Amino acid sequence: MTAIVPRAPEPQLPALAETMLPALAALTTALGIPRTVLASDEEIQYAWRDLPRELREIPPALRDQLIARMCVAVSTGLFDGAMNYIWNAAILQLRTKVRNFGLPIVAQILQADFEEKHLVELQDSRLLELCLKLNLVNEDGHFFLDQCRDVRNNFSAAHPTLGTVNDREFTTFLNRCVRYALGNASSPKGVEISAFISAIKGLRFTANQGGIWVQRLSETHDSQRQMLIGMVHGIYCDPNASEPSRLNGLDICNALKGSFTAALRYDLVNKHSDYAAKGDEPRHSASLQFFEKLGLLTLLNESEQHAVFHRAIERLWNAHNGMNNFYNEPAFAERLLELSRQGAVPETVQEQFVQVVVCCNVGNGYGVSWAAATSYEQIIRSFSPREIATMIRLAATAETTLGRRCASLPSCRERFKQTLALIDPASVPSGVKAQYDHFLK
Repeated sequence: MTAIVPRAPEPQLPALAETMLPALAALTTALGIPRTVLASDEEIQYAWRDLPRELREIPPALRDQLIARMCVAVSTGLFDGAMNYIWNAAILQLRTKVRNFGLPIVAQILQADFEEKHLVELQDSRLLELCLKLNLVNEDGHFFLDQCRDVRNNFSAAHPTLGTVNDREFTTFLNRCVRYALGNASSPKGVEISAFISAIKGLRFTANQGGIWVQRLSETHDSQRQMLIGMVHGIYCDPNASEPSRLNGLDICNALKGSFTAALRYDLVNKHSDYAAKGDEPRHSASLQFFEKLGLLTLLNESEQHAVFHRAIERLWNAHNGMNNFYNEPAFAERLLELSRQGAVPETVQEQFVQVVVCCNVGNGYGVSWAAATSYEQIIRSFSPREIATMIRLAATAETTLGRRCASLPSCRERFKQTLALIDPASVPSGVKAQYDHFLK
């Protein structure tokens, strides 16, 4: 059950009816100008009524003198001045977010000098572009804040205005500044790229060292995390990379794979496909292994998955038929079990998969690799109805390896009967039910 986070209370602002509004009328009368040169009492009251709702979304730490001045400006109907104050507050907060991200890291990303003076001198439009690039604002935020920038330049007290804004236009302006710049006081911290890559390529991570880098990547924004994971994938696929660097990269990716965005997954698959398109077999093979180790094989197309499963099945079969098979099978059986847990076995390799697993489980004339039996049993318990039907059909066909073993070797026939006991009878397809019953007799 999701916990409900209580809303912060709205600030209680004083009423204007008996204070400010009569003072405005007296002021315009004393100056001999019409009351209509300022916002009407109704507009001021509506803007003042809506103000607490927006102020509530601004963290208390950010309710500074600019917010106070904005409130005073609203109370007197000076919406053009109020817009300027809230815009300046938004810009200052965006600059703070960039600082918190890390100016040296921004310089690395931009591949140009970027110090405090560059940040302060940055035009508002360029600051918004930078915040979008750093993912400090999303695309919606950039769009609406850029509109606010245009409104501020043409309708606020910052410059000679093209016209005036009413209470509803001001409230919309305020809402966008709060929602996309001021409402969230948290600031992601950037990861220093050169230090991260040096650490990955260095000695094998200690538990503490790996945990620190995982935390740093967790705290940065999605787009930088995507870039850094892409670099890790590139290092893993580099034929000249050391084994510790590959293992360091896997540690990071395994810890973060649950938070991989759709864009990050798409980027990894694209890089993998590029290796295949360029005919770079060493990197393509390493990339296949990368996806396999992370349990992300389902992201690849069926032909890629077929290649991985076929190779694993073939290696298990060779071990089963080779010297010292009882001692060599377990490692290959465990690997195939791990692969099968990543998703459905491709149809193109399904029959080979079933035959090899069940043959290894029933053993040969000399016995069974008991150390591998647990892996085989786990795989068989997870067989789909189609795989169950394939297993029974193969055992009933004299021309198959499984069929020959069951027909000619009593120990294998008994082991196959025990194998069928691993299957829930309700999962047995009706097309092979008669053969299933025959084997169990």
